[in-house]
Amino acid sequence: MGGEQPIPVDLRAWAPGDLALLERLLGDPSMMTHLGGPETPEKIRERHARYCRSSASGADAQFAIVAGSAHAAAGWIGYWEREWQGQTVLEAGWSVLPELQGRGIATRAARLLADRARSNGRYRALHAFPAVDNPASNAVCRKAGFRCLGEVDFEYPRGHFLRCNDWSLELTDQNR
Repeated sequence: MGGEQPIPVDLRAWAPGDLALLERLLGDPSMMTHLGGPETPEKIRERHARYCRSSASGADAQFAIVAGSAHAAAGWIGYWEREWQGQTVLEAGWSVLPELQGRGIATRAARLLADRARSNGRYRALHAFPAVDNPASNAVCRKAGFRCLGEVDFEYPRGHFLRCNDWSLELTDQNR
């Protein structure tokens, strides 16, 4: 693997044609092991409609991760506002198709997402809350430059609590 070139990764705004991608990501029990299990088809359709309405420059921005020279859909990534410890923060989440995992795609997409959130200019930090027993997503956070603030109890989905790591990535230039 030492001589392999990284797969090119980019983000594009979520689109109506991305429903099948979301079904693969959120409807698969193995993909949702760390998030309380697969979502129902109805919940996935509702989420898809919400993602289609999101703004690529606002407080809720959802993207398809595209990879390779063909810019094929490889996953989903996004951020949204969340109340956390008495303040409004941006929370990030992502998911990459099983056959494309382990190739650095999520890490590169997380860096691109942070750049987009940074250009928004309204938020100090981007947070991610992967389950403590999800080594892949915790590695993405570490490799993308997030700092682990510690373990927390986190509610997702509503009524289901997970033990998560609170990762934070500064979005502001500290030298200003």
